[in-house]
Amino acid sequence: MENATFEESLTELEAIVTQLERGDVPLEEALEAFQKGMVLSKQCQDTLTKAEKTLTKMMTEENEEVPFTGEEEA
Repeated sequence: MENATFEESLTELEAIVTQLERGDVPLEEALEAFQKGMVLSKQCQDTLTKAEKTLTKMMTEENEEVPFTGEEEA
């Protein structure tokens, strides 16, 4: 799925995992599904990493982004 949302990619990945876990897929289809699942997994991981980086920054009074450490400055 090109330009799919995170949720769409995750849903498709879950469907692939379920299909592969059943074990009733021909080998060729299983290999294709596995490869597609790996691509989807990487896309989801990349999205989560970007979201984490965004959420772990805060703005200073000078409107500069700085990493959020969770510690209050004295």
